[in-house]
Amino acid sequence: MSKTVLVVYHSQSGNTEAAAQAVASGVRSVEDVEPVVKRACDADADDLRTCDAVCLGTPDYFSYMAGMLKDFFDRTFYPTQGQVDDKPCGIFVTHGGGGKASESMEKICQSFRFKRVVPTVLVQGKPDARAEAQLRELGVALAKAVL
Repeated sequence: MSKTVLVVYHSQSGNTEAAAQAVASGVRSVEDVEPVVKRACDADADDLRTCDAVCLGTPDYFSYMAGMLKDFFDRTFYPTQGQVDDKPCGIFVTHGGGGKASESMEKICQSFRFKRVVPTVLVQGKPDARAEAQLRELGVALAKAVL
């Protein structure tokens, strides 16, 4: 049975969505692992419980994560408490020059007790070829973490 990496993100401009698709491409490149890509508003506690790893993406809004991603965390924290400890996790943040939203993301991931497998990937603007490669590597690392 194949494993899954849940990629949860919020995007308004399309930059974070492009980043999420690059992560999914990396996951897909590993045999027996499939990405499940969902907007934060559509993802729920069952998605989080049933995935083998999770990757979380947000734009940087006022040095904080997008409200929709915070909403995802708010909706899933108590229903999954104790059920997602040590789940492999990755984070990516798109930004216009700051990138400080990574701090809030990392703190919340600690509260969920996820196991970070690679450092946060910061992407300025729309992912260019270099950023896409980093995002694909993030997907590969998460996929390999569940095998």
